[in-house]
Amino acid sequence: MTGRLPHTARSDARDNRARILAAARAVFGEEGLGAPMREVARHADVGPATLYRHFPTKQVLIAEAFAEQRRACRAIVHDALADPDPWDGFRSLVERICELHALSRGFADAFMTAFPEVMDFAVDRERTLRAVAELARRAQETGRLRSGFVVDDLVLMLMAHRGIQDAPHDARLQASRRFAAYVIEAFQAVPETGAPAPLPPAPGLRLAHPPVTP
Repeated sequence: MTGRLPHTARSDARDNRARILAAARAVFGEEGLGAPMREVARHADVGPATLYRHFPTKQVLIAEAFAEQRRACRAIVHDALADPDPWDGFRSLVERICELHALSRGFADAFMTAFPEVMDFAVDRERTLRAVAELARRAQETGRLRSGFVVDDLVLMLMAHRGIQDAPHDARLQASRRFAAYVIEAFQAVPETGAPAPLPPAPGLRLAHPPVTP
């Protein structure tokens, strides 16, 4: 009986850790990085002491909670650079980065600005910007990308894309895809021959109106 106690304790600890990470992805993903740690603990159904035992700082929790997204970001960069058509690689990178950011407010925040102590995000951001610079150089040599494009334009695009997080959750991905299509069209040096490619469907967003006071 006593020999099974350490195994049970380890199993409970793994379960708690998994619940905390899932809760962090859900809470930070929906509310952003400003969500308090106590909200993550409540969502995971653990006490604050248990949360801090596994993740002593918010930065550590964020880095581990979004590890999968960081791996996806690295794959996007790798695939884009490996594409034999630089313009197609560039378009794919824009589309997939936008989609990745649309799926999680917390990841978008961490990738763009927040928590410089979390070096993993800084490294991923720099890797992506270097890839964009190299892809841009290749795509400009083909004549498909505007000659005036600079890496800061991707940052500007992602800053604008951040507003999509304010859309209803179910509409964000669709809105992101349409946004990316417009941006890619703006980045292109010359229009495609023939009719332009159709845009992704509009997400049906409507601006909220304040109530009218009689």
